[in-house]
Amino acid sequence: MQYKVTVVGAGNVGATTAQRIAEAELADVVMVDVLADLATGKALDMMEAAPVLGFNARIEGGGDYAPTAGSDICVVTSGLARKPGMSRDDLVAKNTEIIREVTTQLVKYSPDTIIIMVTNPLDAMCEVARRVSGFPRERLIGMAGVLDAARMRWFIADALKASVEDVDAFVLGGHGDTMVPLPRYATVNGIPLPQLLAADTIEAINTRTRNGGAEIVNYYKQGSAYYAPSASVLDMVAAILHDKKKILPCAVYLEGEYGLKNLFVGVPAVLGRKGMERVIELELSDDEKAQLQKSADAVADLVKSLPSF
Repeated sequence: MQYKVTVVGAGNVGATTAQRIAEAELADVVMVDVLADLATGKALDMMEAAPVLGFNARIEGGGDYAPTAGSDICVVTSGLARKPGMSRDDLVAKNTEIIREVTTQLVKYSPDTIIIMVTNPLDAMCEVARRVSGFPRERLIGMAGVLDAARMRWFIADALKASVEDVDAFVLGGHGDTMVPLPRYATVNGIPLPQLLAADTIEAINTRTRNGGAEIVNYYKQGSAYYAPSASVLDMVAAILHDKKKILPCAVYLEGEYGLKNLFVGVPAVLGRKGMERVIELELSDDEKAQLQKSADAVADLVKSLPSF
């Protein structure tokens, strides 16, 4: 393969992400985990599926970061997963420690890589990686809005019994309960959503979108979502490696856009071979601006709670 992608974490999210990338033949994949044998075994299991499925990308697994050298993209999924009753914020202290070490290793072996952060609490972990790596904002992006928007798109398609391919939607803000769905910008084959669904149905979809992660956690009992998150990472990886200039909602370090500075907040952004190439600023109503500010304030409070380093 022309490209190499590292996936840190061989749990459900990491392993499924590695599998999707290899099966799509986007890149060769190196999967790293503190449980080296787990990563090695899962990589071997996936490669034994290659003759059946007909993909030629290679997947390597282990506990050593040396094979990750020269990665074009590094996807970070490692960390503690949520359990029922646990908020993303509860994960801060433990996952900060993990992300500091992971980022240090990734930067050591791939100083020019693009990092896609998946570990929760997403916005805060992006900030941890930024402080450790010193990367410009173009090369450090959080996978949040793609997943949140995908959930919203499915809920809309399901409510209308419409094709998911016809549904577009955006979600702004932090990756948590204060995220800001934008039904005004949602369309079904170009038709604005407010012309297709009643206001109370749309609000129910907004609420379900905000609670989408918790809903899955409550069903699983142990662990959290991984099919949709891994698909969302795949979308971002493909946009970057194929230089698609695709507009996707991602957690980006803002430098004045939307009136916000020095925070990772979910916004529409253009993804291409350089990473995050441009932030798209939407015109927001006063109510939408207020909701976004509330979400940004929640992210800021979370960042303030990070251990100093």
